[in-house]
Amino acid sequence: MSEPPEAAGPRDGAAYFGEEVRALRETLGRSQEQFAVELHYTQSQVSKVESGCALASEPFAMAMDRVAGTPGVYRRLRNKLAKQGRGHPAWFVPYIALEESASAVTDYSCTFLMGLVQTEAYAKAVMHAAFPRESDEQIHSRVELRMRRQTVLNREGSPLALWVIIHEAVLRNIVGDVSVMVGQLAHLVELARSPHVTLQVLPSKSGAAPSHLPFTLLELDGKPHAVYAETPTNGGQVDESPTAVASAVRMLDRLRMAALPERESLALIRKIMEDHQR
Repeated sequence: MSEPPEAAGPRDGAAYFGEEVRALRETLGRSQEQFAVELHYTQSQVSKVESGCALASEPFAMAMDRVAGTPGVYRRLRNKLAKQGRGHPAWFVPYIALEESASAVTDYSCTFLMGLVQTEAYAKAVMHAAFPRESDEQIHSRVELRMRRQTVLNREGSPLALWVIIHEAVLRNIVGDVSVMVGQLAHLVELARSPHVTLQVLPSKSGAAPSHLPFTLLELDGKPHAVYAETPTNGGQVDESPTAVASAVRMLDRLRMAALPERESLALIRKIMEDHQR
């Protein structure tokens, strides 16, 4: 099988790679269903990649190389496109592609609030702490990218269903200054008005949490699909394996049970906001 053409810097890497997937499948004379069987993926996953709704994972690209008999060719192309990233670091691009096409996202925040619920001021404070040597212009670009991601909450016709479980310590920790935190908590209360957003607080009095690390579960077409987690040294990683996804689902079930119900969670958020104001 001949090597696919070099990418000439397309703006949408997911769509570009999707065209290559379709081209390979059609060259092989396979239907989507047949191609999915050969790749050891589902037809739904192949469809998502072909349509450009999601950037293929590295294992997906490696499966293409196996089927096409082109060792490393599609994997290198996929990674090259991922590095373009629309301004995001390469390791974060697979998550962004999934987030943009996800039907639902469930997150456990135990260090900082997740990006989809951050205010601009809170995000700026987080970025300054993470990148203290960057210029104001660089920080502004990072914050702008984060704010742009939040458009999925208001997608026309199919807004993202978002469920966030927040450890109480995250709400009490002062990020930026008191005014930043008051604004951030007020934003959470406002977000909770949406029928598509669910917020729960895991109170400190509940003791040891079921998880001491933050993570995010993404659903495609209403089904759990992938888990995203970050490390201090290697950035973040998307894991689509059934074992990891099933483990995350169980962990989130325990977190939901340990957290306060929605109404009590909002009451605690308001109380913490008042505590900050005092």
